[in-house]
Amino acid sequence: MLNLDFVLLLLLSYLTGAFPSSYLLGKFFYNIDIRKFGSGNVGATNTFRILGKIPGLIVLIIDIFKGWIVVNFIHLFESDVFLEIHNPELIFEFQLLLGITAILGHIFPIYINFNGGKGIATILGVLIALNLTAALYSCIIFTLILFSSKYVSLSSIIATIFYSIFILFIYESSINAEKLFAIFVPFLSLITHRKNILRLIRKEETKVKFGPK
Repeated sequence: MLNLDFVLLLLLSYLTGAFPSSYLLGKFFYNIDIRKFGSGNVGATNTFRILGKIPGLIVLIIDIFKGWIVVNFIHLFESDVFLEIHNPELIFEFQLLLGITAILGHIFPIYINFNGGKGIATILGVLIALNLTAALYSCIIFTLILFSSKYVSLSSIIATIFYSIFILFIYESSINAEKLFAIFVPFLSLITHRKNILRLIRKEETKVKFGPK
């Protein structure tokens, strides 16, 4: 049931997810190409390390918002393809597809040669829009692991694995698309964090420093 309206929404979702907030913030306000510093990643974590807390927080909020807003595109744009659907599960599947497209846009942004972030913040935005309970529990797990280990990468990986466990075994979602997404998310996290995993094994991964910078 893919018509032109939905294809255009998919394209808009990709372009929204691909918006390189950290790169633009560094370039226009600090005259820094963030890709040339720290881990070289254009996500919120590297922004915190290179530009500081306020820019990092701004990027984090924008990247989360990207995931949330694309899921709600079907409510923001009036289209017959959605107005005629009365199946909640089918609507959920459409929203999830828009969210996945934005996540892939964040990881492979066309604006900066397809070299993007790891997608965790954008995934969180999608989760907030689709299953707030799962998002909150995943955030709690992330926070607990972060404060105990001081590794953002490890916290992100464990939080996505917990999300999968939560959806499949605790929450016991009845929506097949959500179950598949719950399996997809931790695998995607492991793939995007593969370099971090190697550094963790070698004990070379950078730890978060809490308190004044």
